[in-house]
Amino acid sequence: MIYEDFAEFAPQTPIGQGWMGLDLGTKTIGVAVSDGLWSTATPITTIRRKKFGTDAEALLALIADRAPGGIILGLPRNMDGSEGPRCQSTRAFARNFAAKTELPITYWDERLSTVAAERALLEADTSRKKRAEVIDHVAAAFILQGALDRWRHIRANR
Repeated sequence: MIYEDFAEFAPQTPIGQGWMGLDLGTKTIGVAVSDGLWSTATPITTIRRKKFGTDAEALLALIADRAPGGIILGLPRNMDGSEGPRCQSTRAFARNFAAKTELPITYWDERLSTVAAERALLEADTSRKKRAEVIDHVAAAFILQGALDRWRHIRANR
């Protein structure tokens, strides 16, 4: 099931199971996971995109291995908050992937996540070659960490 509202998504995920964050690009999918306490996001891998069926198989294998309780897809809104073709593509991917998994799925605004990831890698003095290899799953971790931080804030104010 796909949840437009993040606050409705989180309670649908099992306590003690982490979340999986995805940064969908046209050529790659960055993947990150959280711990079961929903506190820390960790980048794990980048999948080279081929076609939907192959991409879905790779993600389902990661899901089987990591056993997340839910999936958070970065939604690439325009800087003014509007949705363009990349958002439509992400939503189509979510609809198609929801047919292959029972895990709840939601979206997280990913504006500037790649910029933040790039900045963090530069501050860590990561070589240009290594940055190119890891940028997508580091961006996925930034997306996921934003959602984790938001959930911690929501829980604290209930």
